Amino acid sequence: MNTKVNFCGIEFKNPVLTASGTFGFGLEYDEYYDISELGGISVKGLTLKPREGNPTPRVAETYGGMLNSVGLQNPGVEVFKSYYLPKLKAEKTCRVIANIAGSSVEDYAEMAKSLAGTDVDLLEVNISCPNVKSGGMAFGTDAANVEAITRAVKAEADKPVVMKLSPNVTDITEMARAAEAGGADGISLINTLMGMKIDVNTRRPVLANVKGGYSGPGVMPVAVRMVYECSKAVGIPIIGMGGIMTGDDAVEFMLAGASLVMVGQFCRSAGRRQGKERHNGLYAPPRDRRRERPYRGR
Repeated sequence: MNTKVNFCGIEFKNPVLTASGTFGFGLEYDEYYDISELGGISVKGLTLKPREGNPTPRVAETYGGMLNSVGLQNPGVEVFKSYYLPKLKAEKTCRVIANIAGSSVEDYAEMAKSLAGTDVDLLEVNISCPNVKSGGMAFGTDAANVEAITRAVKAEADKPVVMKLSPNVTDITEMARAAEAGGADGISLINTLMGMKIDVNTRRPVLANVKGGYSGPGVMPVAVRMVYECSKAVGIPIIGMGGIMTGDDAVEFMLAGASLVMVGQFCRSAGRRQGKERHNGLYAPPRDRRRERPYRGR
């Protein structure tokens, strides 16, 4: 079976990728699962300087998924370039996507410039970060900011640029159009939904940062809807993500308009057998699948 996908002019051996922030830099999981079998990995979110992240506790399980407020803990882009990227390219055959973040438009442009000329295959731009020049409002919630960052990154990048959209907006298609207007080669969605969990015994938020990003199977219907809406609104290709746990889930995103899919939460428990089952499940023929009948009411 030919599973190759051409996305933004880059050939992926298959459409199954791992989502940024859920798979480290890939090497951490390689002892459990040969990451060369993946179409690609989107590495942990990168910033210009190393970040320690938010105080603990910063993850919490909840209904249908989990909350996280890790805070982009990472060693910085220079360590990625000098250590992780060479190892990935020398030892593995999957595509490598660099997920970049910043606290100003200038930060994003500098990140793109820093990664120009490297072996990274594609840039994924995390615009769910707070804009320090606009009172901490997330870049991805304002269409003008989305377009401005896209233009700034495109001006410095020598790789295709994919804007990762935030679902915490009134109209996701407005942000998709802004990314397209700024010159984005593609979009990825969705990032996490903002959520909160309170411990009823202590009467305090479970996360030290109070709020966090909600991910997992509970968000999938929202994510599928948003991918579908964006596929109708823009002409650039889409990477779909949000709650994918099975091959059927991945196919659902593709039917909604995604060319590639990213899996995230399942990586938390992906051992050798489990990882293979979920990866191969995308290509396996349907088994014991009942034909669903439309609901017609009573």
